[in-house]
Amino acid sequence: MGTLNNDERREIENLNAEEMEGVRIVPEDVSRIAPWTRQITLRGLIASILIGIIYSVIVMKLNLTTGLVPNLNVSAALLGFVFIRTWAKLLEKAKIVSTPFTKQENTIIQTCAVACYSIAVGGGFGSYLLGLNRKTYEQVGVETEGNTPGSTKEPGIGWMTGFLFVTSFVGLLALVPLRKVVSLCNLCKQVLIIDYKLMYPSGTATAVLINGFHTTKRDELAKKQVHGFMKYFSLSFFWALFQWFYSGGDQCGFVQFPTFGLKAWRNSFYFDFSMTYIGAGMICSHLVNLSLLLGAVLSWGIMWPLIRGLKGEWFPKNLSESSMKSLNGYKVFISIALILGDGLYNFFKIIYFTAANIILRMKRRNIKEASDNQRMPLDDLRQNEVFIRESIPIWLACAGYTLFAIVSIIIIPLMFPELKWYYIVVAYLLAPSLSFCNAYGAGLTDMNMAYNYGKVALFVLAALAGKENGVVAGLVGCGLIKSIVSISSDLMHDFKTGHLTFTSPRAMLLTQAIGTAIGCVVAPLTFFLFYKAFDVGNPDGEYKAPYALVYRNMAILGVQGFSALPHHCLQLCYGAFAFAIAANLVRDLNPRNIGKWVPLPMAMAVPFLVGAYFAIDMCVGSLVVYVWHSLNSREAGLMIPAVASGLICGDGLWILPSSILALLKIRPPICMSFLPSS
Repeated sequence: MGTLNNDERREIENLNAEEMEGVRIVPEDVSRIAPWTRQITLRGLIASILIGIIYSVIVMKLNLTTGLVPNLNVSAALLGFVFIRTWAKLLEKAKIVSTPFTKQENTIIQTCAVACYSIAVGGGFGSYLLGLNRKTYEQVGVETEGNTPGSTKEPGIGWMTGFLFVTSFVGLLALVPLRKVVSLCNLCKQVLIIDYKLMYPSGTATAVLINGFHTTKRDELAKKQVHGFMKYFSLSFFWALFQWFYSGGDQCGFVQFPTFGLKAWRNSFYFDFSMTYIGAGMICSHLVNLSLLLGAVLSWGIMWPLIRGLKGEWFPKNLSESSMKSLNGYKVFISIALILGDGLYNFFKIIYFTAANIILRMKRRNIKEASDNQRMPLDDLRQNEVFIRESIPIWLACAGYTLFAIVSIIIIPLMFPELKWYYIVVAYLLAPSLSFCNAYGAGLTDMNMAYNYGKVALFVLAALAGKENGVVAGLVGCGLIKSIVSISSDLMHDFKTGHLTFTSPRAMLLTQAIGTAIGCVVAPLTFFLFYKAFDVGNPDGEYKAPYALVYRNMAILGVQGFSALPHHCLQLCYGAFAFAIAANLVRDLNPRNIGKWVPLPMAMAVPFLVGAYFAIDMCVGSLVVYVWHSLNSREAGLMIPAVASGLICGDGLWILPSSILALLKIRPPICMSFLPSS
């Protein structure tokens, strides 16, 4: 779900002359830009670690509750600016002179922080790794064929940290071996960002924000954004604290407020006053939020009540609804069908689109190269000069990639004997090509398709490994491919930001590696903060971890086939899969004014398992954005990222003290619940 909303995308595409100063300020004097070693500062690294920890907690909560995580790159850049400016003001009051805060340092902070919390987003803590634990195995059902008793591994800080270290760093160098294949003169960053001029919308939006912060003309606007962030951060934090006092029991507190009545509440239709989801709704596009709501209405409003009424006909009466042969099976497998339909369509679409564009551009490149350079604006030429003058020696990059790959090939089979070493060798041989395709597609569409590459690997490996080893091999192999492909794409987004802010690629790659290393330690610790303090994986609790169940069942499908489905579920899955394909075709083949109203099947699938409450919260965020743009569009464009970030960070920061209180067995003093008057 890491895509820009429509308003942000429109602002980037339609930058007027005044706003263009955000990307091209005055022509930059390249000789005055600090060398790459001075762009990395101690205060910047400290700020990056703090932001990375805060956002790791936030995204871990989102991973374990809904699995829906918005793109937070812009928010991380804003928070980095807030941290360093606040620090500089404190030093100024203490009569201590500090070094100037540059946009290059701001970019480095954002890069390191994003690399850190990205491990929490894509590390599999709410999906493929958590799908290995005993609780998920039991939810699927010990009687389910293909769900073999030995196919479990309980979460552990040690093995999770080790797994992340041996899989995450390969992605940083995965694109480098393609350098000779595509006849380029400097890393793949030059192809994708300079030669192909890919937009990378999230990276561009971050650069616009950072450049805007560091111009004299925009000083007042930056102060306004910082003030808005701090105001809504404080409100969100203290609101979360206030709510805690009333949540002293099961189904207690404002999060269980029956907004639309008790009957609707029992079907998960209520507003739970979550500032995190309201903020996320302000960041996500209206289409994503409305698709979530449509999915909630179709599933919890229509399908599940109807299927529940067929108890005794479609599934035995004596089975609990949480059984995979009962209602829960329909929830899981129909959502899987939607996810697979949407994912496979976009997978093949991006592959085709990428191949066609590369062939076309390669044909045009030699003809247009000289004339393009002559017509290129001076500032673009300077950006390109800064971007390509510092490169990594190709021998060093290839040696690093080979070394990390060998370490993974040795260690991963020791951790998971079910995943044979030769599967990993093939994965690392294919990784550069897959990473290039994904990074190119992300540059065109802002869609990181890493999870879809991972799902393909999951099915293939589960089928190849067989009944005894297929579930573990599929889940671990999915994580291996997903990590490599995703990190390469994230790096390209950051390189695009660095290209537009005159930041050294060498400094960015080093800080990306530092952030990744920190994330490999912070993410497992953050996960265990939730895992020990809350009932993670409880289908009736707050931390449902829905995608752990989804991914395990995908692996079982790969091993066992359709026999794992409950009665009549296959027909419903066919319908959901066909709907996903049809919806994408209608969106792509119709005019933009029609296609933009077609719902997103991937977004619709999320509430099928989770419930409707968070979709209502996110639609409230969308409503705030719509009303604000209607009243004052210019102010809305400026303030929405700051306000949304404040709401998310304030509510997210309260998770730390609330988790500590839970670990200390300190319960809230009051239980506020709602009962019918009769």
